[in-house]
Amino acid sequence: VQLQASGGGLVQAGGSLRLSCHASGINFRLFDMDWYRQAPEKQRELVARITSGGSTNFTDSVKGRFTMSRDNIRRKVYLQMNDLQPDDSAVYYCHVQQRGRNYWGQGTLVTVSS
Repeated sequence: VQLQASGGGLVQAGGSLRLSCHASGINFRLFDMDWYRQAPEKQRELVARITSGGSTNFTDSVKGRFTMSRDNIRRKVYLQMNDLQPDDSAVYYCHVQQRGRNYWGQGTLVTVSS
C-alpha cells in the first residue's frame, strides 16, 4: 500500500489550499480514507474521514471550512481547506487502515501565516 500526498504550501490566513492523496496497492473504492494532521509538539489528530460510500466527518475545529471528497476512478482523495487559520498549520497525512494495519502517506506541510 502506498499513499502519496501533495498540495501543501504557505498561505495567508483566510486563504485556501487543496490537498490530494493518491492511493495504490488497495482496492481503493472499498476503503474509508482519512486525513490527519500533526502540528509541532502536538499529537497527531484526525481531521476528516470519507467512507467508501462517500459520507464525510470532520473534527469540530474545521467544520464548515474543510470538505473532503474522493475520486474512485483516479484513486484519490482530496481535502479542500478554506478560510485557513494559523492553528491549521501542520503536516497533513493521508491514512488508510487495511486488515488492521495503518498506512500513512509521507505528509505534506501546510503553513498558514497570520
